[in-house]
Amino acid sequence: MRVLNIIRSLDPRFGGPAESLRQMCQALQRMGSPQQVLTLDAPQAPWLAGFPSPVHAVGPSLVGYGYTRELFAWLQAQAHQFDAVIVHGLWQHHGLATWQALRGGPVPYYVYPHGMLDPWFKRTYPIKHLKKLLYWRTVESRVLHDARGVLFTTAEEARLAAHSFSPYRVQGTTVGCGLALDPVAQQATAEDFLALHPQLRGHRLLLFLARLHWKKGLDLLVDALGRVAASHPRLHLVVAGPDESGLRPALEQQARRLGVQDRITWTGMLQGRAKWGALRAAEAFVLPSRQENFGIAVAEALAAGTPVLISNQVNICRDVADGGAGLVGPDDVPGTTDLLNRWLAMSEAERARMRARATSVYEKHFHVDAAAKNLIETLKAQGLAESRS
Repeated sequence: MRVLNIIRSLDPRFGGPAESLRQMCQALQRMGSPQQVLTLDAPQAPWLAGFPSPVHAVGPSLVGYGYTRELFAWLQAQAHQFDAVIVHGLWQHHGLATWQALRGGPVPYYVYPHGMLDPWFKRTYPIKHLKKLLYWRTVESRVLHDARGVLFTTAEEARLAAHSFSPYRVQGTTVGCGLALDPVAQQATAEDFLALHPQLRGHRLLLFLARLHWKKGLDLLVDALGRVAASHPRLHLVVAGPDESGLRPALEQQARRLGVQDRITWTGMLQGRAKWGALRAAEAFVLPSRQENFGIAVAEALAAGTPVLISNQVNICRDVADGGAGLVGPDDVPGTTDLLNRWLAMSEAERARMRARATSVYEKHFHVDAAAKNLIETLKAQGLAESRS
């Protein structure tokens, strides 16, 4: 089954969708389903090198909306080569161009919202929501309505999606999300990270691995660290992620005000062995996010055998809690502080059992092969001829 995936950018700095697509392409290709990717990145973008599937880069596109006139022409000329097209993400020109080029034609298209229909955005950014509401009623609702299917990563995402915009008429299916450990991830050890930051040897490390964005709740974590640091002198927070929104100066000022500026190490974005080494060097991964559709970094931590301390706004929190792979609490300062206190109060034997359960929960719920199988079954069930696969 030949599938074309269309995404605004494969730049890893933009978060989970690009990594989720990379993982899904690898899994589907292992299962005999050739994948290609169409992106609005410029052809010379450095992050395109080494992507596991053939990539067609038709950018650069306009900043913001991502318009490029090359996209529609490419789809008209090339889409017939594929059994299905999957659009990743909303609110961008690539969704509209796909709808214009493929609606009513022989090649079906699907849409992966990647959490972009969560009503959290409606509550948090009401002015921006009004702009999206206009776009929804004129464009996006038609894109989703005419899609052969809308693909969700979790049942919670599917449930929440129905409460943001009206009219809401979609054919929704939950297919899942996940990852598989490549050789780098399998072989990396804590030393791959500690060799880069030798001053952290001997500390009890907590890891925040995400974009520095307000919704990720890093300000809550810094505040919580300030409340528990005095009682745990070896506790240290590692903040690993790109600062695309310019949030770091305010967070550093917050840390100085709380007296924990020397208890935080800012590494910037980590990749490869350094990233997986950080996950294995940490006692726990912490993400007190105010909104998180899936959280690919949460799944990565579980795959590395690292327990996770997450908010109840992370859509996979029930799987984590039910599987005993971490702790879950509210997305506020008291809730985040309680997460740290509960973790710090555990015995080493209890933490060891949680590390073992982390790996089990990953294998059961978040290995990408299960999501890939679900996707193939969904595409076939909704009418694709197997004779073309």
